[in-house]
Amino acid sequence: MKSGVERIAALTLLGVFALPAAALAQSASSPTLDEVLQQLDANLHHYDAQVPDFFCSEHVVSSLTYGHKSQVSVNDSIFRLKRVTHPNGITTLDESRETKAGNGTVEEKQIQGPTTLSGVFSGGLDLVSLDQQSCMRYALEPAKPGKPYVIQFATLPGKHDNCLLIEQGNGRVFIDPATMQVQRMELVVPHHVIVPLTIGVWRIQIDYAPVLLDGRTFWMPATIASTAVATYDDRETEWAFNARYSNYHKLEVTSRILPPGDSGSQ
Repeated sequence: MKSGVERIAALTLLGVFALPAAALAQSASSPTLDEVLQQLDANLHHYDAQVPDFFCSEHVVSSLTYGHKSQVSVNDSIFRLKRVTHPNGITTLDESRETKAGNGTVEEKQIQGPTTLSGVFSGGLDLVSLDQQSCMRYALEPAKPGKPYVIQFATLPGKHDNCLLIEQGNGRVFIDPATMQVQRMELVVPHHVIVPLTIGVWRIQIDYAPVLLDGRTFWMPATIASTAVATYDDRETEWAFNARYSNYHKLEVTSRILPPGDSGSQ
């Protein structure tokens, strides 16, 4: 990636001089597709460069429904996003989660549920960016007074090395005219490999909200709703994932140097 942070986003599943958001919002005429994409790209670069390591509360209800049978898993977890620098010098934004036990403590394990989703925080919005123009077809819907700007996107034929979405898919992003931040993303992958030998329709909707971290505002996922539906043995099977995120905090580590012979105990 161009900004020094390599975004690796698996949804399991050029410096840009953009117009200020206020200038776009107050423009007498509606912004062009190129202007909106430039602003979204500037937002991505700001996020990659400035977002601190953080943790938040994650409440997940995931389910697997097969015919008249259903398996449901409810998990309350601590979700973390950390900036990790690898030996080759590349920095990535890595996601992890730890499930809370019944007594409020944290268990060192991943969520064990019928279905999970990852990659949204570390690069989900990259699907609509200048960097993905060789992979996506973008179209700006006619602006409506008082309504969000809407960009439609769809994968282009053929495969490219830098394409984040390697499956055929399409969707929309809804952009707040006042801040030029994405409020919602919708994505549909009609032929998604849900599990080996099972292909179905995958739909995801992500709603974003402003979060204050370290004195700066970042737009983060507030809710994620994902469903994947396939027909298996003449019965419809649905995998669902619904998550809610709250209580964002900067992840900090503090330390104290003790004098020789002082263990820190009284």
